[in-house]
Amino acid sequence: MKQLLASLQRVGGALMLPIAVLPIAGLLLRLGQPDLHLPGAVAMAAAGGAIFANLGLLFAVGIAVGLARENHGAAGLAAVVTYIVATEGAKVLISVPPDAVAGLSGRGLELALGDYKAHEIGKLSVPVGILSGLITGALYNRFHNVNLPSYLAFFGGRRFVPIVSGFAGLGLALGFGLTWETLETGMNALSDSVVRAGAAGLFVYGVLNRILIVTGLHHVINNVVWFLLGDYHGVTGDLNRFRAGDPSAGFFMSGFFPVMMFGLPAACLAMYHTALPGRRRLAGGLLGSIALTSFLTGVTEPVEFTFLFLAPLLFAVHALLTGAAFVIMKALGVHLGFNFSAGLFDYILYFNKATRPLLLIPVGALYFALYYFLFRFVIVRFDLHTPGRGPGEESAAPAAPQAAGERARGYLAALGGVANIVSLDACATRLRLAINDQGAVDEAALRRLGAAGVVRPAANSLQVVVGPVADQIAGEMRGLLRAAGAAAAGRLQNAVAPAQPPPRASAGAAPAPPPNAARLLEALGGRSNVVAVEALAGRLRVTLRSDAPVDATALRALVTRGVARPAPEVVHLLLGSQAGEAGAAIEHLLK
Repeated sequence: MKQLLASLQRVGGALMLPIAVLPIAGLLLRLGQPDLHLPGAVAMAAAGGAIFANLGLLFAVGIAVGLARENHGAAGLAAVVTYIVATEGAKVLISVPPDAVAGLSGRGLELALGDYKAHEIGKLSVPVGILSGLITGALYNRFHNVNLPSYLAFFGGRRFVPIVSGFAGLGLALGFGLTWETLETGMNALSDSVVRAGAAGLFVYGVLNRILIVTGLHHVINNVVWFLLGDYHGVTGDLNRFRAGDPSAGFFMSGFFPVMMFGLPAACLAMYHTALPGRRRLAGGLLGSIALTSFLTGVTEPVEFTFLFLAPLLFAVHALLTGAAFVIMKALGVHLGFNFSAGLFDYILYFNKATRPLLLIPVGALYFALYYFLFRFVIVRFDLHTPGRGPGEESAAPAAPQAAGERARGYLAALGGVANIVSLDACATRLRLAINDQGAVDEAALRRLGAAGVVRPAANSLQVVVGPVADQIAGEMRGLLRAAGAAAAGRLQNAVAPAQPPPRASAGAAPAPPPNAARLLEALGGRSNVVAVEALAGRLRVTLRSDAPVDATALRALVTRGVARPAPEVVHLLLGSQAGEAGAAIEHLLK
């Protein structure tokens, strides 16, 4: 179950990469509408429309890169192969009903057949793209370091991934091409069931959306309703249909606006007013920043994590109020839409396309008052340690702004150092990490650096909520991790290099492994104890049959940078840039 949860969290994070493209697409499309009378409007509308028309491809590339180790771009290229093979192959298999082309012949018939197939596969392009990204990301992680015979060596490693992805695309083409009618019927049935659920369905969606934010899985249900639900002239998803002018679209977005623009900023005001007088100014800087972020952009996690763990019951009330907001907006007939989230920017951008948008003001005022007085009462009544009220908070005050390198070093130190980090990724507002030891993480130091909260979904999984700067911080940290790996490789080379160069192999003989490879293999328990060897970023991941035969002292002597044990039968050897060479040498000895 924990493994499934961890996998779903990775998928949820990967889904944010293609979604990050939507703001510029929506901006171009909106600025290109005739009612704005802007110069070059036609070109801007066409540019924005082209992005929305290729959402499936964007999902394929974004998800594959998001899931791939080191977020390597080669996975994106392979995903393009998967998606193109799947969609174009499916078109060939789609059968066109005779009445759709009745009375046509020659070139007209040819064009009509192509248009019909493109239209039908277009309605399934987002599911095809999502599956292409998921499959390709998994294939990249499995085959990115595969070794082929010498006469096929050029096609080994990352070059092998697009090849195997092409075959995966064929499988998708068969699946979608032969069952497209059944799939469309199923999607229509899902849409109809949600519509029939009415206010109850909207309420459940709103509540689940907030509850699942704890684990980051809210992205999964968002993508179902925003990009798959409903059909308006071949356009699917509440977000896309709203943009295309569907009068029934927008219900799955409207309910967020009262909460994100009014409710949560009011909660921040309540926390500010209840802060201790001597700490109010300090708390005001933090709370004002995250309140403004919520109001302008609709990014709410920094606010929510200030009270999520302090007052779970209050967070549950917040989730129920979010569900209620959807019901209220539907009852009032309000249809609002966005490209990224329910903030002021998107409200203004789509004001002219919305239905009864001014009703947001009285509903928002109601939510502002409701959140303010509810939060103020609960904080004071139960003495919650919200910002400005915690014991010893002076020492835990947020640090002054730091340069990029210093900020990343601070996060690495608070997370237990380089040796404690197995993998690092980021979504819209969180650092997502796999770590060796939860006990080495200094949560107070993370908060001093600006983190709003920490989530531990599993024993070796950690999420740090840092707000919209998550991707920048992750990039800075990756740079330091690469530098640390390179430095470790230099130290390792000095520690285990042989005194004399190895003898040259005779002509036609297999190249001799590096002198330390045999010693590493012996320290790992010998050939019979090693199940798999995989080179990662700066480290070698070795899967063992048993940890009993492992000579920990010998390993530490050979790998001076460090040896990590994330699981009883898994060993990480920190080898820096020599990881790939050492892995190949050990695999040579295993053959």
